[in-house]
Amino acid sequence: MTNGEDMTNRVVLVTGATGGIGRVAARRLGGRGATVVVTGRSRERGRAAVDEIEHAGGEGAFVRADLATMDAVRGLADAFHERYDRLDVLLHNAACSHDERRITDDGCEKTLAVNHLAPYLLAHELLDALRTSAPARVVSTSSTVHRRGAIDLDDLQLETDYDALDAYARSKLANLLFILELAARLDGTDVTANAVHPGFVPGSGLYRDASLPVRAATAVAARLPFVGVTTEDAADGLVRLAAASEVSETNGAYFEGRERVDPDPRTHDKQLRERLWEVSADLVGVDPAWP
Repeated sequence: MTNGEDMTNRVVLVTGATGGIGRVAARRLGGRGATVVVTGRSRERGRAAVDEIEHAGGEGAFVRADLATMDAVRGLADAFHERYDRLDVLLHNAACSHDERRITDDGCEKTLAVNHLAPYLLAHELLDALRTSAPARVVSTSSTVHRRGAIDLDDLQLETDYDALDAYARSKLANLLFILELAARLDGTDVTANAVHPGFVPGSGLYRDASLPVRAATAVAARLPFVGVTTEDAADGLVRLAAASEVSETNGAYFEGRERVDPDPRTHDKQLRERLWEVSADLVGVDPAWP
């Protein structure tokens, strides 16, 4: 089947779904009949996202969660378990970028915490529900900027020489290393993990906390023809990986839009993936032997 595959009786969790491409993807998955749980920080925007999902024909629910703290991630997982006994698709979409270095209540650099550690921990906490629902899928919103990222495990949180773009690129490389390692560890279990770069999306809301020059440049780009893609078009890749049967057995792949491409060669470094996995487990307080 195509991207319009029926999702009736399937449960999907989309993080960062109160705006941008996450909200579009949630609405479109709801339009295929899915029950879609959306997360975000704003109750008002969360209710609006749920209304759109239900108007499209699905069932929606909102769980407020600020994924900058690990307690919030665990709280999100607990709230999900209380209401649902299955999870067919876990779609990691929440992301942030800040012009200055910010530290979470856990003592972590915030861009790394939201973009990498939160997906890592959430997948750990919800893996049982994914396995119960198998075949199931983990999908992550990625970025081509991962290619300029640098993983320094001795200074993973950029305690020296912080730069906003470097922090974002590092977090997206870490996120992709995690997804590909997760895919390798889940191989043969009927739970797949893949990532997709949706394109440059000026209207995504990602840049709202960036520096003034970056926000200004993004605002200009949003008004120019042929620069970037709309949130509707950008959501295509997410919806496809979440719903299309043509990629139901695809595992450990990186896409740019609909095209499967080879990510940065460092993502194939098994030792790097495993070391990052172990460091991440220590930072969020779980056994690195999972899954």
